[in-house]
Amino acid sequence: MLTEYIDSIERAAHIIRAGGLVAFPTETVFGIGADATNSDAVKRLFAAKGRPGNNPLIVHLDDAAHWSRAASDLSDVARVMLDCFSPGPLTVVLPKKETISELVTAGLETVGVRVPALPIAREILRSAAVPVAAPSANQSGRPSGTTWKAVAEDLDGRIDAIFTADSSSIGIESTVVDCSAGTPLVLRPGAITLEQLQKIVPQTRELQADEKSEMTASGRQVNSPGILHPHYQPRAKVMMVDLPQKELTGEQSKDAAYCGLDVFDGVESFPCIKVFDSIDDYAAGFYEFLREVDRQAIERVFVQTAPEHGIGFALRDRQRRACGG
Repeated sequence: MLTEYIDSIERAAHIIRAGGLVAFPTETVFGIGADATNSDAVKRLFAAKGRPGNNPLIVHLDDAAHWSRAASDLSDVARVMLDCFSPGPLTVVLPKKETISELVTAGLETVGVRVPALPIAREILRSAAVPVAAPSANQSGRPSGTTWKAVAEDLDGRIDAIFTADSSSIGIESTVVDCSAGTPLVLRPGAITLEQLQKIVPQTRELQADEKSEMTASGRQVNSPGILHPHYQPRAKVMMVDLPQKELTGEQSKDAAYCGLDVFDGVESFPCIKVFDSIDDYAAGFYEFLREVDRQAIERVFVQTAPEHGIGFALRDRQRRACGG
């Protein structure tokens, strides 16, 4: 397959409407868009990513007012969350509309719905005029793509088009909150924190580690992507370090890389390093750094454990997954 490299919103929308696959930027990471009502297109999407069929997809809309294109019902809690945080990096899980392909939801009766904040993304969605399933634009298990060139590394020749704009300012996938029944449950952390959600819906709680472990062990389907399968892993071995100035000082290595917020004695001996100015910059640049490590064929990468406040909590989750769990 010949992949087009495009910068036309209408061309991107036309390809999606015609049953094709288009990688496009959002404020979180790039997504691969396919018409969520077209099972053939969705089947091609899973094949292009090499994605397991029991890993559901998030459906993207141009406006929260169009929720009924993807969902059959909108609870009061979900409406409040969308009013406060959409457009933005929030996905709410709702009862599925019948017209959404069962492949999108992995056979579940629920669907994740998101309205991206990036104007380019919303314009593509508005022009396509269909609900768009859009998982991260990468080979399954690899670090998500936050630039169109990173997307091309994984998907050139596998999808119909790549939109050549780089606008993934957050760099971490959306927060996913299950609002389909009972107490709102944060299934995946993201830039919208539990504390922010609890300010508007106090009963919101987070999926606990033991609950995740039980789901993983049982292979039970979950109402969110990114729970059961390996994610965000480069070819290099990833190791988290809490205090690099203590744990890595004096480390001399020609086959290792380092990224984090702090420097340490001997850091200059590492062939690939990235010291970020802030936790927001760390989150935005983390996946691209992992990809650069692989480009340089480096075998090991030390990543400073992210602080647990703000987006650091979500980044720490992605770091653990990059390490293998």
